[in-house]
Amino acid sequence: MSSTRRTARRLSAAAGIAVVGALALAACSAPAAEGDGKTAAPQWEYTAQTAAPSGDIDAFTWVSYSEPYSLDYAYAFDYADNQVLSNVCESLLRLNPDYTLSPGLAEAYDHPTPETWVYTIRDGVTFHDGTALTADDVVASMSRHLDPEVGSSWYSVYQNVASIEKTGDRQVTVTMTQPDSQFNLAMGGSAGVVESAATLADKGADYGNSTGLVNCTGPFELTEWKSGESVTLKRYDGYWDDTLRAKAGEVKILFMTDSNARVNALKSGEVDGGWMIPTDAIAQLQDSGKGDVYFGLNTAVGSLIVNNLEGPLGDVRVRQALMMAMDRQGILDAAAKGYGDVTNALTTTSVWVGASDAAMTEAFDGLQEYDHDLDAAKKLIDEAGVAGDEIVITTAPIGNDFAVISQGVAAAAQSIGLTAKIETVSPSAYTALFSDPSAREGTDLFYTSWYLSSPDPLEMYSVLRTGEFSNYGNWSDPDFDALINEAVGVDDPAARSELTAKAQRIANEQLPWLPLFEGPMTVFLSDRVTGVAPSVAMLYYPWAATIGAR
Repeated sequence: MSSTRRTARRLSAAAGIAVVGALALAACSAPAAEGDGKTAAPQWEYTAQTAAPSGDIDAFTWVSYSEPYSLDYAYAFDYADNQVLSNVCESLLRLNPDYTLSPGLAEAYDHPTPETWVYTIRDGVTFHDGTALTADDVVASMSRHLDPEVGSSWYSVYQNVASIEKTGDRQVTVTMTQPDSQFNLAMGGSAGVVESAATLADKGADYGNSTGLVNCTGPFELTEWKSGESVTLKRYDGYWDDTLRAKAGEVKILFMTDSNARVNALKSGEVDGGWMIPTDAIAQLQDSGKGDVYFGLNTAVGSLIVNNLEGPLGDVRVRQALMMAMDRQGILDAAAKGYGDVTNALTTTSVWVGASDAAMTEAFDGLQEYDHDLDAAKKLIDEAGVAGDEIVITTAPIGNDFAVISQGVAAAAQSIGLTAKIETVSPSAYTALFSDPSAREGTDLFYTSWYLSSPDPLEMYSVLRTGEFSNYGNWSDPDFDALINEAVGVDDPAARSELTAKAQRIANEQLPWLPLFEGPMTVFLSDRVTGVAPSVAMLYYPWAATIGAR
């Protein structure tokens, strides 16, 4: 990938949300046994769907931890961007709250050859300016991801695309250079969004910003973006899907970067809801009498990215030692108040859609546990001959979780004979770690909460192939690469999952990233509103359209 391309931004967000991990669909967490010296885990239940609304509502207000970076779908690559865009723009396929895919702006798709995907474009759909959706709009929207001048964050989805052509009045054919199962799976996210070709041409560089806005087909129209303050969405009465007609006439999403301000706005009733609740505020909000916190499906794992394999962490024994030195349960308890579970995998069970039973057993059962064992960890450090060597942990003043994790990792490193230095940078400089190689110079480890945008764990492991841009530490394993390359060409999800499971086991053994924990997606709803599915699919599913009067 060209270094000039805009690349993935996977910051876990200025919201204190180390718990933005995936729930393995367990009903609840059990408290720790009394007298074992551990913090009791909080009680919480998984909710697939909140109660149906009693009817429509004139308006409701929402709060987001940050202003969107951009509402241009080519750059929408983070929580703040996509939780707005998902209600305004739509993709060829629809990613549902249970992480299954169904028809979207493409009413059907065919796969006539291993290298060909054919999409039948839905008739009777209009953009917010009233013009009709056509195959030409689809071609124009998809082709932007191939344009180096655009520098799409989603270029990796299109890296095997040879051509995108209109092949009928309502038909678009995508031809690949090689079989690629992941392409179609990505059409339920930002990579599959369709915008008016005329609007793209007219707005130019202003497209997707607070001046140019967007012109899409979703249940809401973006009518106003006040920089630094809010966006306003208005119900689009010409929306094509009656099952997702917006129940609110208007939605205002406020930007509040201060977590205390967000929590106070929710507690006071100033706003009706918000995603990704700071974990230390969950109990306060549950006791506020203004609403409730719900816990739902997630796909993210909180992990430490190993950025420098030229230093001491280049020896797998040192990575294994650090995993054993960390009290990951203690970090989870301190950073996320125990909402979640320690994990040894970089994916969650929620994305293994269509996987075989054998693959699930291979992928999760029998993984190396990396139990807390300082003696064994010190022995590995001695064997590697790196005692006294320094590692740099980069963090930022983004949330309590960032401070807890960096301090916990540093303490673990020092407890086994390494020297640990915490380097604190600004939130914007931290974001740059994910897109600018020069920003990562001198960094050994940094934290991420990495979510998946499609119902397939191969999305995660494709990132770790040799030479991939988001393979930040330039880790390389020929056996791993061979498995991933073979899996990409396999259409059947069960067969593909068995290859991916083997790759997951290699990642568990080699630790290119160090998995910490996973946890539920959280959402707060005031007593005025209901109807939303508490799922990370809110990044691509029109969640605001489902909210109505309680």
